[in-house]
Amino acid sequence: MEKSHRQRPNPSSSSSTQFRSQKFRSNPTTKDGKFTKNNSPNAREDFVKPRRASQQTQQHVDDSSNLPVLLGTCPFMCPVAERTQRERLRDLAVFERVDGNPRKTSSDLAVKKFCRTISIRDMPTSDLRPLPVLEDTLDYLLSFLDSSEHPFEVVHDFIFDRTRSIRQDLSMQNIDNEKAIYMYEKMVRFHVRSLHKLRSCTNENISSVHYLNMEQLTKALTTLFNLYDINRSSESINENEAEFCSFYVLLHLGSNSQPTGESLSLWFRQVPIPIIKSKEMGFARRILRFFRMGNYKRFLLTTAAEASFLQYCIIEPYIIEVRALALSCINNGGYKLHPYPLTHLSKLLMMKVNCSLSNRTNNLHTEERTIKSHSMTY
Repeated sequence: MEKSHRQRPNPSSSSSTQFRSQKFRSNPTTKDGKFTKNNSPNAREDFVKPRRASQQTQQHVDDSSNLPVLLGTCPFMCPVAERTQRERLRDLAVFERVDGNPRKTSSDLAVKKFCRTISIRDMPTSDLRPLPVLEDTLDYLLSFLDSSEHPFEVVHDFIFDRTRSIRQDLSMQNIDNEKAIYMYEKMVRFHVRSLHKLRSCTNENISSVHYLNMEQLTKALTTLFNLYDINRSSESINENEAEFCSFYVLLHLGSNSQPTGESLSLWFRQVPIPIIKSKEMGFARRILRFFRMGNYKRFLLTTAAEASFLQYCIIEPYIIEVRALALSCINNGGYKLHPYPLTHLSKLLMMKVNCSLSNRTNNLHTEERTIKSHSMTY
């Protein structure tokens, strides 16, 4: 159960007209699809894009009259009954096992799993974790993010499932305060960082993992926007709201990408003017414009100079595409009988040159990005 979503202010429509031109096609990172809300008592983690206030108010009244108000009492990261059952079934992740034993865990290791088929009416409060426990659980999960003991696919699978369970518990208890916003921001950052980390994985099923990660990223981001609106007072905005709105814009870099099934131009009409004018949103809009215009030079220079690490994680797959476009333009527009200077090409594409004298071949290798204070250098 979720609270109603208040309609955002309607800024000038001119802010969205500059994104209409598309110079070249791109493979979208996600499939188009709308997320519809489940009005049954099932507490599934399904989220909906913003609707008009009158529709939301009526829906909220209908939902509130039929569903009980729950307040979790479970003091552990995983309810005792679930922990006992999973020990018996050997259903323990590697991070939950005591001394590697698949039949043994503890209250300090086990974390509640996500359950898709679950009813709010039949949910005992002893199986729901209150907000302080959920906060501690999330911090515990995110501590594994930089672990090198296991492959990232294993780490991601564990955090991915358990954070969905956290979102489910928040939704069931209708927790929508500032602390919930802070938790959702952390979970969105996890999914964004995973976009970058999953690209270096070689597992044969990594494409499906990447798709599921993107799917949950868009769902968590949509709910985060709802929470921002619910907690908005007057014309004030949350201190991190502009950053997360820029993520949403950058997810539309692919010409056919509509992560939530909503037109980006329509979405811009609901965004408060202070966010439209923010530094983060200005960067995202310029990057989107350069990409769709095919302005590879400005795209690469702006990314290198202004992108934060998390913004770069979203932009990263399109850098290769932009470089390919640059090579195509140079090849078609240059004098082919005259060799193009490799050093100039490397500067234009912002790549390092590695010259091998032994076989007299030249190779371009993508420069390693170093992250300092959430900024990118080339």
